[in-house]
Amino acid sequence: MLALKNTSANNLTVFGHETRLMGSNFEISVVGENHAVANQRINSAIAEINRVEKLLTTFGEDSEINLINRNAGMQPVKVSGEIFRLIERSLKIAELTYGTFDITYYSADKIFIDSNNSAPLATIPYSVTKTNYQAVVVDPYACTVFLKEKGMRISLAAIAKGYAADRAKYLLQMEGVSSGVITFDGDILTWGIQPDLEPWTAATALSGFNNQQLANLDISNMALATAVNKQKPAKVNNGGGFMVSAIENIYVLSPSAEFSSALTSPLMAMGINAGLYLMNKLNQVSCVITDDQNRVYTSKGIKTA
Repeated sequence: MLALKNTSANNLTVFGHETRLMGSNFEISVVGENHAVANQRINSAIAEINRVEKLLTTFGEDSEINLINRNAGMQPVKVSGEIFRLIERSLKIAELTYGTFDITYYSADKIFIDSNNSAPLATIPYSVTKTNYQAVVVDPYACTVFLKEKGMRISLAAIAKGYAADRAKYLLQMEGVSSGVITFDGDILTWGIQPDLEPWTAATALSGFNNQQLANLDISNMALATAVNKQKPAKVNNGGGFMVSAIENIYVLSPSAEFSSALTSPLMAMGINAGLYLMNKLNQVSCVITDDQNRVYTSKGIKTA
């Protein structure tokens, strides 16, 4: 357990703990007065993240996602309410982003990975036919999910860590933690305010935050997701199997880590103008985009502390 900051005026301290979860380094920090209590709360958050990882895995015979995939093209699968709501939200994000976010991307992505990033062109059209969020049928009354095409697969990996962070935050709030920060993969989720009564900023919430232009961005009670354009062929676009973008970095700010992390890749694929147009239509969501010439573009709603 590491005490990150102490404010003597109110005896509040930021207690933080870093650990490996879901294949990434998570740091969970809570504001409080008691070391032992903070440690208990953080352990509860870690347990919740581990629960979400097990829930969303595509491996294992008891995996609901795996069961959905195995029954693709054959029959609907009854799932838990939690999985159903996640898939339903994912489909809404896919519709919002014109299919650039698509939980059925896995089949196309697998071709690139298995062939060392060099898929024969003849295989791509078949693969793209299997990346169609509109072929995922959800029945809210029966709580079932059905993949219309045999060979289709879904994965919630794109939102898994963000959802896990949201769940951990919710659990901590229910246990009385009024302020804290969860970071993972360069993404930040905050609630409440700092011990000195100042809002959380990107720089104060994430040690080593490397964008000086955004260091003072007010992110209190928000989730900041980041993405870097590494020009990897495995990042595919549902339209034709490829993605081309002049974007260098994307920062998405919203109340939910799940939603913020879901939007980064679609915005990268859509490009600057289309991405900003989409973001300006949404409430409580904003973004900052930098291009390969270090030019900065912002949507509405961006404010600095």
